[in-house]
Amino acid sequence: MAGPETLEGELKASVEGEVRFDNYSRKLYSTDASMYRIEPVGVVLPRSDEDVRRTLEISARHRAAVLPRGGGTSLAGQAIGKAVVIDFSKYMNRVLEHNLEEEWARVQPGLVQDHFNDYLRPHGFVFGPNTSTSSRATLGGMIGNNSSGSESLVYGKTIDHVIEVSGFFSGGEPFAFGPLDEEAFQEKLAEHSRTGEIYRTLHRLANEHRQEIEDRYPKIMRRVSGYNLDELIKEGPFNLAQFIVGSEGTLATVTEAKVKICPCPNARGSLVIHFDSVERALAASAMILAHKPAALEIMDRILLGLAQQNIEARRWMTSFMEGDPGATLQVVFFGEDADGVREKVEGLLAELEREEIGYARIPLLDAAGQAAVSNVRKAGLGFLLGVKGDKKPLAFIEDCAVSPENLLGYYRKLDQIIRAHDTQGSYYGHSSVGLIHIRPSINPKVESEIKKMVSIQKQTADLVLEFGGAMSGEHGDGLARSHLVPKFFGPKLYEAFREVKRAFDPEGLMNPGKIVDGDPFTNNLRINPQYKTVPIPTIMDFSKDGGFARAVEMCNGVGACRKRDGTMCPSYQATHEEEHSTRGRTNALREVISQGLPGEDIASKRLYEVMDLCLGCKGCKAECPSSVDMAKIKAEVMQAHWDRHGVPVRVRLFGRIARINRLSRPFATLVNWTFRNGFIRSLLDRFLGVDKRRTLAPLAAETFEEWFRGRSRPASPAARGKVLFMNDTFTNYNYPEIGRAAVRVLEAAGFEVSLAEMGCCGRPQISSGLLREARDMAADNLMRLTGAIRAGLPIVGVEPSCVLTMRDEYPDLIVGDDTRRLADSVFLLEEFLLQLKEKDELDLRFRERSGKALFHGHCHQKSLVGTGPSLEVLGLIPGLETEEIPSGCCGMAGSFGYEKEHYDISLTIGELKLFPAVRESGGDVDIIANGASCRQQIAHGTGRGTRHIAEVLADALQD
Repeated sequence: MAGPETLEGELKASVEGEVRFDNYSRKLYSTDASMYRIEPVGVVLPRSDEDVRRTLEISARHRAAVLPRGGGTSLAGQAIGKAVVIDFSKYMNRVLEHNLEEEWARVQPGLVQDHFNDYLRPHGFVFGPNTSTSSRATLGGMIGNNSSGSESLVYGKTIDHVIEVSGFFSGGEPFAFGPLDEEAFQEKLAEHSRTGEIYRTLHRLANEHRQEIEDRYPKIMRRVSGYNLDELIKEGPFNLAQFIVGSEGTLATVTEAKVKICPCPNARGSLVIHFDSVERALAASAMILAHKPAALEIMDRILLGLAQQNIEARRWMTSFMEGDPGATLQVVFFGEDADGVREKVEGLLAELEREEIGYARIPLLDAAGQAAVSNVRKAGLGFLLGVKGDKKPLAFIEDCAVSPENLLGYYRKLDQIIRAHDTQGSYYGHSSVGLIHIRPSINPKVESEIKKMVSIQKQTADLVLEFGGAMSGEHGDGLARSHLVPKFFGPKLYEAFREVKRAFDPEGLMNPGKIVDGDPFTNNLRINPQYKTVPIPTIMDFSKDGGFARAVEMCNGVGACRKRDGTMCPSYQATHEEEHSTRGRTNALREVISQGLPGEDIASKRLYEVMDLCLGCKGCKAECPSSVDMAKIKAEVMQAHWDRHGVPVRVRLFGRIARINRLSRPFATLVNWTFRNGFIRSLLDRFLGVDKRRTLAPLAAETFEEWFRGRSRPASPAARGKVLFMNDTFTNYNYPEIGRAAVRVLEAAGFEVSLAEMGCCGRPQISSGLLREARDMAADNLMRLTGAIRAGLPIVGVEPSCVLTMRDEYPDLIVGDDTRRLADSVFLLEEFLLQLKEKDELDLRFRERSGKALFHGHCHQKSLVGTGPSLEVLGLIPGLETEEIPSGCCGMAGSFGYEKEHYDISLTIGELKLFPAVRESGGDVDIIANGASCRQQIAHGTGRGTRHIAEVLADALQD
């Protein structure tokens, strides 16, 4: 227990926000998106400026360092350190004020860039710097790092958009910096205060070192290393707000910023050019830049190949990939209108064709196509870091920048250095400004590979100096490059930097060890030669990942799971808690299996709590650039937990719902009455933890199987052959009308429908962590279905979670060719129909049906298949206008939403986007949802009825 006299105790007594000094919280904040790991002293999540001031004041009194942090997306280790971490992202994340006429806004540091732009776009504005991590990068982090992005030809860097900043120095003394005219500047110089001393020191340093600054600072757009002394010798008002930008939290803590906002471009278009090699792509850059694009981005074969292994990226790439390019260039144009953009794209296209530059040139004038290529480029780092095995593309020379006209020569010499060290790297990034990211493939678990890193970095630094470039063009110094600051700026400016640090932070408490006085870059590596993991026996097959530990190590910390749209990660979207993100869970797991948490193992109760809010949506498998499969990992952790602590009755009941429904079926009327009864539900709530506010799905009077076996068969023989229908538990016992509709559609399409002779697919067991039971069920179903599979019969189902269990989990539960054939033989109804349509073999006729519908996709469907097949098949109904709800997970997730401790967060997730969209739709708008849990959640949360796509299709069939 922390006493009031301790740092933790004082903070808890003084701060209204949250103060966390427990082991797990410290471990969760020990990493960012870099290759480093340093455990912090503790974590504070402030609610106000006053919380920040008190944290700084108390920390200074205890001689504790302080580190401001946003989304933890830093690639050089700026966001970690042995300090009190102040995480602004949960509470201090608002737009405080905006002025459209003067084109500025006032923001808090925890505001995410995409959320800021979502706020601005309805007003016709955008915050210019377009980082690849915009879905989770915060404005405070962008200020600390001086971030830029792909469109820096137009928007420059963050420094070009910061007008004023305010906050606190170490110790809690406030400051406010902004542009000063000469009179105000002279007043500051005369002030007898800490602020006055800072102005006097910087003014003196700028005057004393003017020539050294002009000689030493590289003459390129992209330089974010060191402190911004060059800003102090420019013409114009003296503005320390811009000096603070890029200081990596080493000088002060910013709690508010006034920033410029820019009018949105009226129109934009892209051209993707395919080349045989990186060299040819770079050689073409000068000609392309003459056309004045807004962006020019390169991706090489390695990155594109890894992207093809990602489920979501494969869908994106269909719109712009042709063949197997050695590299692509994405050219982006802005314009006053669509015609103007088309003219720019066509002008460049004509010259490329005339000069025979590139072997394919794909214009993208539609928003979806442009978004697709941009999404692949933005996720590029994650794709690279998701490479399997111990060799990983590490960031230690990935951010060098040279003048664009020198880029080709620099690339050729850099590639020679990489090859001479018997490794390879992927080249991607910003050709427009002479910055290509290169991450050599290194195994940090081997000492000789660490020495290789040191040699590569030294030779690369010499090469960058030879070309007059910067070692960091946008990712900053941090732990990766601070030791190189003296080499690039020389002893005089380096000592000036140290004077800057002392003036702002005399006690050296603000994020120490960054920019000045940095350690060797191979210190504090997250994975290093001393890193070891304990063997973890698993039930599912992890051999594709190299074992369970390497599956966990796939998470590289880029933090894409902290975004607040898409399917991944619903628990983070609802809580804004690092612990409840995929990154947080894998960090905790890695600490446990590498014995970084003494006394903790995979079956520990605290780790169970970390995993508990994972809904098993599989969003991370598709949307995480590294394809971390947290649902699979969680199932193994849960099984280990049950093995030690026993399986609770509620888990057994929900896991065996098929058996319970079968036994309850003869008493359906009584069972339904029982579960509607308030007293019985109160007992279930009290003794089993099944929330009394939920009503269990009623049993149908007639099961689907009873109907199917007793029905009259079509008189005419089927023209198209035979299909097997997967009669899942929900369809059979709760929603047989959906099965009847599916049979009608399949028979109308010319098929003979038979039931797939199988039991429960095992989905409830997998979701509950009862993997041994699930494996036995998979083996039984595989044995029953082997004959049909070998006969080539397709199996069609209507419940996404069940169908996709056979496709996704079965091959990991039962390894073998028959399982793979089974996985390849199962289809969602709409998938099956769409395949027929694409082969021009679908013979279905639908009546005209005017009206609108909203479609909500099941999580597993969105992650593993996509909603495209559903929307395309609904598009076959004449007159029906179907729009997809941009929702993530509904929040129900099988039994999750029934569980008392999860009820509230289940509804919170539903309220993020799904429930409001349903409520705002008119009563005449159909709500279509294929997942049984989704339909239950929508009904419970909004009172609206829903329909399955099978019902919509069946009702629209021509008689």
